[in-house]
Amino acid sequence: MKKITVIGAGNVGATAAQRIAEKHLAEQVVLLDIVDGVPQGKGLDMWESAPVEGFDSAVIGTNDYKDTEGSDIIVITAGLARKPGMTRDDLLFKNAEIVKGCTENSVKYSPNSIIVVVSNPLDVMAYVAMKASGFEKNRVIGMAGVLDTARFRLFIAQELKVSVRDVQALVLGGHGDSMVPMVRYTTVAGIPISELMSAARIEELVNRARNGGIEIVNYLKTGSAFYAPSSSAVEMVESIARNGNRILPCAAYLEGEYGLNDVYVGVPVKLGSNGIEEVLQLNLTEHELAELHKSANEVTSNIKKLNL
Repeated sequence: MKKITVIGAGNVGATAAQRIAEKHLAEQVVLLDIVDGVPQGKGLDMWESAPVEGFDSAVIGTNDYKDTEGSDIIVITAGLARKPGMTRDDLLFKNAEIVKGCTENSVKYSPNSIIVVVSNPLDVMAYVAMKASGFEKNRVIGMAGVLDTARFRLFIAQELKVSVRDVQALVLGGHGDSMVPMVRYTTVAGIPISELMSAARIEELVNRARNGGIEIVNYLKTGSAFYAPSSSAVEMVESIARNGNRILPCAAYLEGEYGLNDVYVGVPVKLGSNGIEEVLQLNLTEHELAELHKSANEVTSNIKKLNL
């Protein structure tokens, strides 16, 4: 992979760029932001760590989309955090405008790229990016399920005092309160967690995973999570860059799968060099399917507000 661009040099974007460089997923990592000097300074600082960390990726900070030309993958983290007095709709409209602009400028210089969207509200922003890019649905993917799953897996590992490496979980649906943790598909070294803890305790951990983002916001008070979100985005980038064919929960555009149409929602997908190689369709119970549809309906109602 020759070139990966990260748009947005805030905490999520800068940390994602650092991880991409350290994993040597591309010969060149471009960090772009509208604020003069910030991506240049952070990019140079990262690059100066190369002799210590042992990576040969070049890290370039810029304010000019021309420097992103020929990118294989574009990660969009740009957007505003919700501020006091700002409604969810205010955030929706503003970030839709930002993501639309980032996408249009990016695809002008990288028409063959794959876009990974990290900006919030995630599922709606992935839809905005697909419409703005004109790309096929497999080339625009939203990052949410990997993060939600990581949080759920950690809480299970903490509870059972086991290695996180032995915990496998699956989270479907929209990112946030309406996500659908699939307890039936959650295991520890292949053992269903229903055999390892009570239903009541599982439900408590599900709720903690649902509120994983706000728990961190409440601690930080003036910021939000970025270490786990950047790791989650880079896990997706790595599977695409290295044609890993990993099965990961991602926000994908659905056209009939799970009975859903014209919406981005979290489902298990195979990620390879073409982006989404396949959407896996699970045999959900009536309750699970109803929860997934409820989550998707929330995304659809927000998409409709934008009149795309």
